[in-house]
Amino acid sequence: MTYEIDYLALGPEIAVALTIMAVLTLDLLLPKSQKYWTGVVSVIGLMVAAVPLIAMIGDDAARTMLDGSWVVDDFALVLKALFLAAGYLVLLMSVGYIESDRYYEGEYYYLLLSSILGSLALASSRDFITLFIALELVTAPLFLLSGWRKGDSRSNESALKFFLIGVLSAAMLGWGMSFVYGLTGSVDFAAINVALEGLLANDATRPAAVLAVLFVMTGFAFKISAVPFHFWAPDTYEGAPTPVTAYLSVSSKAAGFVGLLVVCYQAFASAQEIWAPTLWILAALSMTLGNLSALNQTNIVRLLAYSSVAQAGFILVPFGAAAVAGADLAETFSASIIYITIYAFMNLGAFGFVIAATRRTGSGLVSSLGGLSTRAPGLAFLGAVFFFSLAGIPPLAGWYAKFAMFSSAIGAGESWAITLAVIAAVNAVIAFYYYARVIKTMWFDP
Repeated sequence: MTYEIDYLALGPEIAVALTIMAVLTLDLLLPKSQKYWTGVVSVIGLMVAAVPLIAMIGDDAARTMLDGSWVVDDFALVLKALFLAAGYLVLLMSVGYIESDRYYEGEYYYLLLSSILGSLALASSRDFITLFIALELVTAPLFLLSGWRKGDSRSNESALKFFLIGVLSAAMLGWGMSFVYGLTGSVDFAAINVALEGLLANDATRPAAVLAVLFVMTGFAFKISAVPFHFWAPDTYEGAPTPVTAYLSVSSKAAGFVGLLVVCYQAFASAQEIWAPTLWILAALSMTLGNLSALNQTNIVRLLAYSSVAQAGFILVPFGAAAVAGADLAETFSASIIYITIYAFMNLGAFGFVIAATRRTGSGLVSSLGGLSTRAPGLAFLGAVFFFSLAGIPPLAGWYAKFAMFSSAIGAGESWAITLAVIAAVNAVIAFYYYARVIKTMWFDP
């Protein structure tokens, strides 16, 4: 075993960790009127964390540490860049949003940076221990952030629901991982994959192996708010501060997807027959129920919450379709990552629009956006761009995400994969209706 440390590979995490300590120190020393510096330092810290990423671009080989449990390859670099960029944008949204709450400002940035640190670690995790710790570091600070508006009963309710569901999902995920370890004797993804193949081939150990895989999948399903494990999302999204909601729907969800896809692709590759139907069902249910629920929403944040559930289904389509068809997972893995990346910036833009529009209208109702094009045409134009992109209208980026998804699903060339692509196409039309309703309200309603 080798445990040599590559400090360049750990550079982004080290930079964010130092930023966290700097924020804590400033929060302790600065007077209330000067606590805005904690936000400034947080933004600068994420910019500094991007420097090691840029330095590692073009590396010929992956950087491996801690006996293979920590890997920085092209996949990890792309995701770390995504998490840093999304975190940077959420911090910018937050600076103006919580500036009136000077007393707790440092704590807010400390919690948000801690969650970002967890997402960076998750991208490089290649065993169950590092993955579980990183995933919980992403989630745990959000329990407090979702209830940040302490005087708001809806915020308190959302934090409590999120905490209870988060604890349940962590328990199921931890139980499943410990079960896998007990059966295989390893926490390393490559070793687990080899051991599972033998366990599934043996009639005596197959039921236990199937149960362990399903428990891990269920734990991740809670994390990504896939149907039927989505019921916490709408209330939590509505009750949390809008920048926190943006982070929940983008970075937190992306972190859950990264963990799920990496585990399926590397640790459970030999158990594809077990988790493939599970992903197919989760994708179909999430798309359909998420979109149908969004049709009747009058609050724009709840609309985006159900939209986020539906988008989780779209992200799962390439992987689920290829898995049930027995096709090569490498290409479909790339299609899901492309969708996650594009969706992250689309959704952050949509929530940035919601923050700006809510400040102008004083309401979170969709109907309050009526006449926005005459009062703030630039803002209404940006809103139309982001919502049309979420709907997948060409030539916007969301169209390419949908194109990659459909190409991957149809390219699998199997009846169940084609069926999932058809379900996705129907749901894309349903999604266009409620996205277009928001745009129509802005531009055509009085």
